Amino acid sequence: MDGKHMQIGEVAARTELSLRTIRHYEETGLVAPSARSQGGFRLYTETDVARLMVIRRMKPLGFTLDQMRELLDATDRLDGDHQLDAGMRAELLARVRTYQQAAAEQVEKLRVQLARAEDFEATLRARSDDTAAP
Repeated sequence: MDGKHMQIGEVAARTELSLRTIRHYEETGLVAPSARSQGGFRLYTETDVARLMVIRRMKPLGFTLDQMRELLDATDRLDGDHQLDAGMRAELLARVRTYQQAAAEQVEKLRVQLARAEDFEATLRARSDDTAAP
């Protein structure tokens, strides 16, 4: 087991996700609480938090819930205790590489958008400075 258990409020604070979003990811099967307290509260581990962080990072890059599920499944299997034959391991690594390449493409698109946004903001700043003069 990976250490202490956390309730959903602490997980929300750690991941900067809302309780509603975390529950939605549970309902769609992307993450499941590792345990329940005696009072019935969902309990999460560091592994659960790490899964939520993967999801949080994939979402702004435009990945779908199904794609998130596929990547998490691949990484779970690669990290798991069960033995994978060389062919299956290579297939899972290729799947992860495909997601890495897609993420790199999205990052490049976001860099272009950020540069345009910065240019726009600088133009407006210069204009607002000009209009301050009499």
